[in-house]
Amino acid sequence: MNIAIVILNWNGKHLLDEFLPSVLKFSAEAKVYVADNASTDGSVSFLKKNYPEVTLIENSRNAGYAGGYNLALKSVPEEIHVLLNSDVEVTEGWLKPIIETFIKELKTAAIQPKILDYKKRDHFEYAGAAGGYMDKFGYPFCRGRIFQQLEEDHGQYNQDKYIFWASGACLAVRKDAYNEVGGLDEDFFAHQEEIDLCWRLQNAGYNIKYVANSRIFHVGGATLQDMNPKKTFFNFRNGLFLLLKNVEPGKVFFILLMRMILDGVAGIKFIFEGKFNHFFAILEAHASFYRHYGRMSKKRPKRFIFKDYYFIPSIVYTHYIQGKNKFSDL
Repeated sequence: MNIAIVILNWNGKHLLDEFLPSVLKFSAEAKVYVADNASTDGSVSFLKKNYPEVTLIENSRNAGYAGGYNLALKSVPEEIHVLLNSDVEVTEGWLKPIIETFIKELKTAAIQPKILDYKKRDHFEYAGAAGGYMDKFGYPFCRGRIFQQLEEDHGQYNQDKYIFWASGACLAVRKDAYNEVGGLDEDFFAHQEEIDLCWRLQNAGYNIKYVANSRIFHVGGATLQDMNPKKTFFNFRNGLFLLLKNVEPGKVFFILLMRMILDGVAGIKFIFEGKFNHFFAILEAHASFYRHYGRMSKKRPKRFIFKDYYFIPSIVYTHYIQGKNKFSDL
């Protein structure tokens, strides 16, 4: 089975310098690519000088996560693509369980490993943890992470598991399935586009899986800090895009209405916390959703076969009202 690791880079020379060595050391089964999103920090010359064994793909513009990968993957012929963030440290043998799963399970289209925190190595990391899920109103959470609550890893999620979405920090996907559903949606630009991809893959009849014996460490927040208003904008706007595109007919408008109300509550919370930039980011996100409504509604699939998309009705109620902080408590 041919496998490619594709690292998307934008002005991340320092990250490549720190993390690329572990990728090259522990990924003998794969060909390693770096797709550069028109960096201006000398990343390209750094790679050419220091890592000639890495295949460099130079995108002509910064097309974000979704567009950057869509452009780059056109030049990658391998049958399995591992979309790997530039701020990830991989471990010995991390690819073997992923490859074995793809060989055994032909209907599994996307896989993520166990994702631990690079800075707090005995804890799960925000972006994916031990596999992604979603509530009825489109709020994502993970085995090992509910909102900002991160669990310590003591083996509680050491079983392989079918999940709803696999993390974009390390997303292994079949090339043919990726192309079949149209790849990542470039209108998302960044954040939650991997959830949209996994939802569409399931609507096409594929499975998404978490493989516990594959382990990586992710820094997280290296491109946009956790409380950056731009990240708030993308998360809230793209959450609405996600629902509009993928919720089945007859339910989509009610779900969108409820999500907007909950977003409003989140905005009021930001006001009371004095985070006015984030409040305005939510307003901007909703305005952008209305502007793109027609365009995004045309992307709805012709069939909806994965109807029970949510794990629980409301993670907001369960976490903030009932006080449940662990996935095992849900």
